[in-house]
Amino acid sequence: MTPVAHLLNHPRWPLLIYPQAVDKISPETFEGLFTRHRWPAAWRNGVHPFHHYHSNSHEVLGIYAGEVTVQFGGPTGKMSGVIVTAKPGDVIVLPAGTGHKKLSSRGSLGVVGAYPEGSAPDTCMGFQKKKIEQVPLPACDPVYGAGGPLFTYWRS
Repeated sequence: MTPVAHLLNHPRWPLLIYPQAVDKISPETFEGLFTRHRWPAAWRNGVHPFHHYHSNSHEVLGIYAGEVTVQFGGPTGKMSGVIVTAKPGDVIVLPAGTGHKKLSSRGSLGVVGAYPEGSAPDTCMGFQKKKIEQVPLPACDPVYGAGGPLFTYWRS
């Protein structure tokens, strides 16, 4: 599968969107998939309704219920980024430093979130980036594993 890529806040690596990445849509499917590929499932919930980013970790979101519209990048100006509406089965991979905020949702929203093994993600507000380019490549693509398309877009 070829993901949709958008270069936003990270200086080298784009946001990746894998539409309809899974056939069997459930929280357990995403948790198992991410954990198998060394992105241990960390939470089930939604997306914060305020702009934030993780300066020390990448993040993956798997949508298992409802529909969510998220602004990636930032709130204004040249960093306003892109607005994406994600549906059940979609996966979004955010490189460290990618701002994101839920704009709206429909239905009973369900999202599984995960971070690469060994991460202890922070939650930052504003857009003063803290050395995001020093966050290393993950060991695996969270959907396709060690040989996944993430490494076509994210190179060291």
